[in-house]
Amino acid sequence: MDSEPTVFDVRAHIMSLIGDGRLGPEGRLPTERALCEATGAGRRMVRRALATLEAEGLIWRRQGKGTFAGQPAEPIEALAAEIDRTATPIEVMEARLCIEPELAALSALRARPEEVRRMWALARHQFEAGDDATIELWDSALHRLIAQSARNRALLSAFALLDDTRASAGWQGLRARARSALSLRETERQHRAIIEAIEAGQPEAARAAMRAHLATRYRAMSAEIAGGVTPTDDNAKEARHG
Repeated sequence: MDSEPTVFDVRAHIMSLIGDGRLGPEGRLPTERALCEATGAGRRMVRRALATLEAEGLIWRRQGKGTFAGQPAEPIEALAAEIDRTATPIEVMEARLCIEPELAALSALRARPEEVRRMWALARHQFEAGDDATIELWDSALHRLIAQSARNRALLSAFALLDDTRASAGWQGLRARARSALSLRETERQHRAIIEAIEAGQPEAARAAMRAHLATRYRAMSAEIAGGVTPTDDNAKEARHG
């Protein structure tokens, strides 16, 4: 690789192994050591990627036997790459605002108790993370699990196309610049509101909470593009009341 691998690179490698069927018996993944050698990443980074995939239910571990794929990857890599090449981060956020509130509403109707428990765990992991890449990884995992629990294949595929852009350097750089301690606390509050509505089986509340969350991120990213500054306390107040 020309640059140091990221946790997203490790995740993409594992997902490609799953999607291409290049696994061992019963869908067994390579060992952590083999994944380190294949990706050039350290053991800690490989374990982070595996942890998020396990939390999403995409892989599972059997003590003494190894790690196994839980479901196939979405076959959208080529189209996702084209979206990443031609669409701006703001365009992606506009599309997310159209799709994800409806996914949250459906999730409120269809999510299983164990999925809601995983949502709470993913939300907690995000705010225990210590670096921008890991924060973004856990955030992506939470939104993906909400989308999966909606149980609508067409909407899930549309979501997957947009979610794949998170791995790009441009997206991660913009999100990192627009992120602050204040915005992280606001995101934590908003994620809590989304999950509470899903857990309570309230689709309208889940839809509104997701829309409010994405609108806040949209404004923060727009402000960063326009002015090159991280959102301030005034930005956050506007996001809450605007």
